[in-house]
Amino acid sequence: MVAPRVVVLDYGSGNVHSAAKALAEAGANVELTRDRDSALKADGLLVPGVGAFAAVMEQLNAINAGELIDKRLVSGKPVLGICVGLQVMFELGVEHGLETPGLGQWPGTVEKLDAPVLPHIGWNTVEAAKNSKIFSGVEHERFYFVHSYGVKKWELVVDGPLAAPKVTWGDYGGKFVAAVENGPLTATQFHPEKSGQAGITLLGNWLGTF
Repeated sequence: MVAPRVVVLDYGSGNVHSAAKALAEAGANVELTRDRDSALKADGLLVPGVGAFAAVMEQLNAINAGELIDKRLVSGKPVLGICVGLQVMFELGVEHGLETPGLGQWPGTVEKLDAPVLPHIGWNTVEAAKNSKIFSGVEHERFYFVHSYGVKKWELVVDGPLAAPKVTWGDYGGKFVAAVENGPLTATQFHPEKSGQAGITLLGNWLGTF
């Protein structure tokens, strides 16, 4: 069985090497690059993200990543966003009063969590979506979070024959979106690459959806 080829999009985010290492451990043939042709043709594309929403969007826009992600999704090719890589899939990020347009794959706003102590840093459980593929076998495990902002309300309404997205929730001073599985687009607010064996299993489950 040939290992799926996954490109980790190297646009300047800080956690690319740990993400690449975790994917390789999960069974992928990993390439770290910003080359558009490689990213388009790969079996999977991982979009990492560390830091502020606006800074990550500036870096992504500099390499026209929105168009690249759109082309993959239209073709049904899997994309995985991690941490701010989840957040930028939404329409809008609001940090320190600054509103920054996201990639707009999903409606919704990334905003400051309501918890009295921020950032939300460390291990936490999640409320996995029913019949989730990526959480199969790790539904009750803990995952590693580092963030002060999140999506507190899921706004996408699906009508007709399309399958509704599977939304997994976390709780820290109130509920926030911890993961989404929506056709070829998957994203996690936590860091699978920092979540030990549970994170490796989750990444392996994602590879198994190709």
